[in-house]
Parts: sequence; structure tokens; C-alpha cells
Amino acid sequence: MQITQDRTTYINCETAKINYSEDYFSDSDFQIIPNGLVFQKSIQHQHIECVEWEGLTVFFKTEAGTIPFDIFSAAFYLLSRYEEWLPYVPDQYERYGHTNSIAFKEHFLHLPLVQLWFMKLEKKLQIHFGEYQLPCKEFSFVPTYDIDIAFSYLHQPLIKNLYGFFRDLSFGKFELFQERANVYAGKQKDPFDQFDFLESLNLKYHLPAIYFFLLADKRKGVDKNIHPSKKALQEIITKTAERFKVGIHPSWHSGEGAGTLKKEIQTLSNLVQQPIEVSRQHYLKMTIPETYPLLIEAGIKKDYTLGYGTINGFRASYADTFYWYDLKNDTVTHLEIHPFCYMDANSIFELRQPVYEAKNELQELFNQVKLVKGAMSCIFHNHFLTDQPEWIEWKKMYAEFLAENFEV
Repeated sequence: MQITQDRTTYINCETAKINYSEDYFSDSDFQIIPNGLVFQKSIQHQHIECVEWEGLTVFFKTEAGTIPFDIFSAAFYLLSRYEEWLPYVPDQYERYGHTNSIAFKEHFLHLPLVQLWFMKLEKKLQIHFGEYQLPCKEFSFVPTYDIDIAFSYLHQPLIKNLYGFFRDLSFGKFELFQERANVYAGKQKDPFDQFDFLESLNLKYHLPAIYFFLLADKRKGVDKNIHPSKKALQEIITKTAERFKVGIHPSWHSGEGAGTLKKEIQTLSNLVQQPIEVSRQHYLKMTIPETYPLLIEAGIKKDYTLGYGTINGFRASYADTFYWYDLKNDTVTHLEIHPFCYMDANSIFELRQPVYEAKNELQELFNQVKLVKGAMSCIFHNHFLTDQPEWIEWKKMYAEFLAENFEV
């Protein structure tokens, strides 16, 4: 691909070409009229008015051109997360809430809309220029696991387990009391220890899984994993790293300064004896533009945080990797963004879906990404995939979903 502002170069080009300007050359031009966003040098409120184009929601409508909207500015608006650079009311975890987004307000959060636009653009270019086609891409599925709490009972602080025994008894939760006793007596595995189960699924279906480990130095607030100095956690990490990619799950408090984040990354790097270049924020705590520069400074090259912790769908209206664009400095960075579109915790706690509804939503999102030949990333937690009565159906659902889509 070549981008030029030279009129002669454009006119003399005999291959597929797009006139992205207000200048008229000929009736045979494939022209897209700019609305001006991509040429601006400041961050400012954008007037968004949505209309329908061939069954899809679009905005930045133009009165002329081969297609009736500025597809480049619209895609840039969504991928750069332009709306997150503007003032908004954060949610209870200081995150950008999905209710602020145009995708939610205009009912296209469930679609990889940018890719659907460009599929239509490709077809129109083929009609206009004969055999032209965009480079072919392949669909991929990447399951990821957040290891927030590796063990329910084992290796937890003594005071926590003593309190748990008395709490279960006082509330009549005799099954939990017995389970805790059996685990400590060595009669059964800790219920959160589902690492063999996950490994077997990933190996069976040849899935490029990624595990994100929370390695907070202090147990505080939502940072509840056992201490990274515990041998049991270290063994899980090193064993996992032998077969799968591992990344850091920066603690809630790591955002307070680069020093804490770097320490957690170094702890994981020392354990697996390799550089750590992938991350996902714990509780998806991130803000634009503050979080990404911290990750870049700490040596992170790929981040898997982009998505919502309150609803499933496509936060950037895109299901594939892209580079973070720093609007403030008007430059593309080398930080790869890997958005996710489904998280089990959203289905369980935020949407309160029955298991069958969650499975249907997961399948619908899967189908959408497969349609556009994108990269589907989703989040599961080991402590929601257990054999305990409240979670067993979720565990079965995940196994069934993989079998139905990847069984040969």
C-alpha cells in the first residue's frame, strides 16, 4: 500500500486506488470524502450522528463519495478509543463505563463493526477494480485465564482458614465445611486447582492459551492471591510456562507507580526465566492515556485488557490486534492491543445470566469473529471453573463450547 499526497502519482496509478479527499478527478474515481477527524491535531468533542448503511450502523456521514461516510475517520474514532480521551463519568472501579460508549448507546457493542465495514468496502473495491482483494486473514481463538486466586484453602493465611471454618459452620454451610476439611486432610484437591483440567483442554484442541498471574506483594483489597514467594504458586507458574505463554496480571495497586509494576513483572520473569512482555490489568483497571505509557515503560509489548468488566462485546468495535495510538502526542506506539469480547465474570455477576444464555452469547460472539476472520480473545477464571455445586455447570459449559467448535 502507498499513501501519497501527490496528484500526479495518484492519477498515474493504474491499480486499485482510493481518492480520500474532496478533490474531484473523474467519474471513475473511488472516492471517500473526509470529515476531517484524522487531520485534526487536537482532541475535541466530535459530533456523532449515526445512520444506517447497507444494514450497518455508520457515522461521519458525507453527502458525496462512493460510500456515504468517512470510513477511515469512523474506524479511527473507534480504534483509538477517542471517546475515552474525552471527559466521562467513571464506574465504581474508576474505569470507563460501557454506558458512556457510542457502541452501547447505538446498539452495536455486540459487533466487530469496523471489520464489517471493511468487508463491505472490499466488495465494492472488487466491483470497481475487478480482481482486487485485501490480504487474506485467518480466524484464531485465544483463550486466556486470569489466575487471581490460585487456591481456595491451601496456602492461604491461617487466620483466613480458621475464620472460614467457623463461618461455614455458623451459616450451616456443612458441604463447604467438609470440603475445606477434606482438602486439608489431603482427601481431595483444592477446588480452585483446575490447572490440569485447563491444560488438558488446551492441549486437546491445540489452543494457544495465555495465563495471567496476579503476583501482588501485599494482600490488600481485591489483590487476594497467595504470596508469590509460596512454593505451590511458583510450581504452578513454572509448569504452566513450559507449555503455554504466561503474562503478568498487574495488581490493583500497581497503577500507583511504575516501581510496583516493574517489581511484579520481574518476579514473574525470574520464575519463568524469560522476559515478560504480555499483561492484563487486574479487575481490568485501566484508563486512557495513563495506563498504557506505564506498561510501555515497564517493557510490556502486548496488552490484553481492552474490554469491559461489566458487559460482553467489542469495546473498540474490532476483533483483532492493533497498535495503541497516542492521541495526545499524535503518534502510533509499539504497544499491541489484543481486545477481548467475552469474560465469564460478566455473565455471572454483571449480567446474571443462566448458564445456557451465557453459552449462547459466547457462541454468538465466536460466530461474529469467525465471520470477519478476526482473533477472538476471551477471559476465564480458574475459580469459576470448579467442581463445586455453584460452578460445575459453568465448567461443563466451557468444555462443551470448546468441544462443539473444535472437536475434529
